[in-house]
Amino acid sequence: MKKHVISVAVLTAFAAPAFAQNSVTLYGLIDEGFNYTNNVNGGHVYELQSGVVQGSRWGLKGSEDLGGGLKAVFQLENGFNVNNGKLGEGSREFGRQAFVGLSKDGFGTVTLGRQYDALVDYLAPLTANGNWGGTIFSHPYDNDNTDNSFRVNNTVKYASPDFAGFQFGATYSFSNDTNFANNRQYSVGTQYTNGGLAVAAAYLQANNPGMTSGGAIAGPNSSGQGADENFISTRLRIFGAGVNYTFGPATAGFVYTNSTINNPTGNDNMFVGNDSVVATTGALAHAGVNRLRFQNFEINGKYQLTPALYLGAQYVYTMENYDTTAGSAKPKIHTFGLMADYNLSKRTDVYVQGAFQQVAGDKTGSSTLDSAFIPGADDHSSTSKQVLARVGIRHKF
Repeated sequence: MKKHVISVAVLTAFAAPAFAQNSVTLYGLIDEGFNYTNNVNGGHVYELQSGVVQGSRWGLKGSEDLGGGLKAVFQLENGFNVNNGKLGEGSREFGRQAFVGLSKDGFGTVTLGRQYDALVDYLAPLTANGNWGGTIFSHPYDNDNTDNSFRVNNTVKYASPDFAGFQFGATYSFSNDTNFANNRQYSVGTQYTNGGLAVAAAYLQANNPGMTSGGAIAGPNSSGQGADENFISTRLRIFGAGVNYTFGPATAGFVYTNSTINNPTGNDNMFVGNDSVVATTGALAHAGVNRLRFQNFEINGKYQLTPALYLGAQYVYTMENYDTTAGSAKPKIHTFGLMADYNLSKRTDVYVQGAFQQVAGDKTGSSTLDSAFIPGADDHSSTSKQVLARVGIRHKF
């Protein structure tokens, strides 16, 4: 991505000479496209949607050389909907990222603020949705957050330097509440790369995510705005591991994730791309769901057909297991995705992608969990099947 650096000559007109060691980069991305989705309220939906393969954004990041290999670093990143100009991520000004910290050569980086968790940093890049495919390739409901449905607030993060291909990191997110354990989060992750091989693993736990509007994973405020969670619950626990291997123009990958959600009361504001969509509208609580578990098995592949054109494919088998007051159910979710992307230049590309999902197996028939729902779709399918197709353009600056 080409980035524009604010020149030192301009900055020094407003700052002391010591500021000459600073650099600030302005960058951004706009992703826009046309979606077709079937089986929504018994009909079809045709719509423009922003930020699907990548969230539309602009940001500032920079550093100051403090000497001796020590740097001050910061990043502010805004998400927005290009169709209506609205702020994304719960109408936050810098909802994608907002942090400041210190970096030391050979020791790593410590940052504080609103940031990504270790699952997003280390494991998500091995998935199709967290790398080249985007939102519609996410695992059902983005249950494992590999598509960044939520960021973590009030967070202290450590990221190690690269030790011969080995990296690791951790986050801890404060509740900022008198109850120290209420709506807090912690995560750890690691990744190893060597030649064409990449291996990663990560773990995350959040207590009462979404139960308060000001905690680690924010729920809606009194006006119903600002929600960040993928599931409001008493506890969210996610772990997973994956491997990718690149050989010549081809990359193949496998990722396994396991998400357990205790006492989910709903998923009223699941952020897909930059659009807030009603996902389960409290139906989890109405159906008496007290425990929900997803096991996701993903196979993905990408082939660079020419320097400008790549083709990608993905299959995800999800074993869903939920307990309700009426009994237990174990639906099986099959999700297939295909994508072709062509670069018009180094900064602009066009793409076409599609996904098909089917929910099969044991179901209660009384929960929206029994219906197909491709992340990024306008709403749940009115049946056990759903198709979403998209044609888009992306520009980076």
